[in-house]
Amino acid sequence: MLYITPFSVVYSLEGDYGEAYTSTMKEKLVKGVRNTLPKKSVRRIEESYRRSRVKAVSARYGYPARGLKVIAVTGTNGKTTTVNYINSILKAAGLKTAMFSTALIEIAGVSQLNDLNATVGTTARMQQFFRDAKKARVDYVVLEITSHALHQHKLDGVPIEAAVMTNLTQDHLDYHETMDRYAEAKALLFRQSPRYIVLNRDDEWFEYYDKFDAGEQKMTYGEHEEAEARIDRIKLFKKGSEADIIFDHQTKVELATHLPGKFNISNMTAAASVAYLLGATVENIVEGIAELEEIPGRFERVEVGDKGYEVIVDYAHTPDAIEKLLDTARVLTKNRVILVFGACGDRDKLKRPLMGGIAAKLADRVIITDEESYNESPQEIRGDMIRGVEQAGGAAKMTEIADRREAIAKALSIAKKGDTVLVTGMGHEQYRIIQGERQPWNDTQVIKELVEK
Repeated sequence: MLYITPFSVVYSLEGDYGEAYTSTMKEKLVKGVRNTLPKKSVRRIEESYRRSRVKAVSARYGYPARGLKVIAVTGTNGKTTTVNYINSILKAAGLKTAMFSTALIEIAGVSQLNDLNATVGTTARMQQFFRDAKKARVDYVVLEITSHALHQHKLDGVPIEAAVMTNLTQDHLDYHETMDRYAEAKALLFRQSPRYIVLNRDDEWFEYYDKFDAGEQKMTYGEHEEAEARIDRIKLFKKGSEADIIFDHQTKVELATHLPGKFNISNMTAAASVAYLLGATVENIVEGIAELEEIPGRFERVEVGDKGYEVIVDYAHTPDAIEKLLDTARVLTKNRVILVFGACGDRDKLKRPLMGGIAAKLADRVIITDEESYNESPQEIRGDMIRGVEQAGGAAKMTEIADRREAIAKALSIAKKGDTVLVTGMGHEQYRIIQGERQPWNDTQVIKELVEK
């Protein structure tokens, strides 16, 4: 099948050549079109193609999303953890689930690592997922949804039972250009009037999203005194957290999680709020929260034997996420916090110096290294980070080591008893894209190899 738009050549090729070939062809086609046509024309073509494509692919797979009960979680940070908490609670309630998150993909209890380096798969991949979920006769589908996926209509036609907003902080401005446009893209999820809406009452963008109506009920969560799922008590430990959540100003639930950090209490509460609206019992919520022991690449502890220091791998790659991670590490660390981090290429450049400044203020040692450069100069990426560190007065505590393995090795070599080494930005990912080439890589595996030397 061939549509009239230049972009649609991709669709006609997909069935015969596969995603990898299609991706390369698509990049070439899109680049050619964008270089020859006015921006407004390009936007119209893209919009038309994307809307047509999701309808065509959905039809090819027999409209598999129809009839599914979908819980969708969006926001800048905390999506993956919130989705995994929701999935765990629903399973504790005896329900069959399917989950698609940045870290893990699961259908009816069978879980696999998400090795796509993408939160939301291609349109075809998502329709395959819905088809498999329907075949498994799941009760609920839990999805992590990005602003890109919403803006590009990847999930058009997917019925949303419940929509959750974690928070909105700076990210993806290379794509959306402004925070207002970023917020508008996220809002596409709530414009569908899902049956339930769950919002973070503590988030500075709360009022913006509160204007959208739920089909049946809306619930707010957070520490704010007006939150309907109010966080009343917080206790942070080295290997977990506790909090009391008061629903509707009367029902108190005592929750304990293996995941440390105040930010995870917020994620936990968002998930508990969804489950509460769906009719889960207090016992189900308590059990589900407690049973989630870890999520790959999300405050993931790496076993280093009797070294006396902690090593944590985390996906944090935005200013807000880095700040919350460092705040948590400082509370839980007796001595120094040593940070190894970089930034992704071909992405929001404005956040890089902000992240550098936060690192300078909150980490005791900062090691700037490469992450994924894609098609951008790694040296320029590091330069943006370094500028932020220097502007914040952190030059004396900073070291630049381009090679990521060498940078991690350096951090481990200077770590002493009571220190915490944070390796951030890549989390669970299994490969890196450097200068356009895909290279095998996993931070956790590299750390284990270095420790065992």
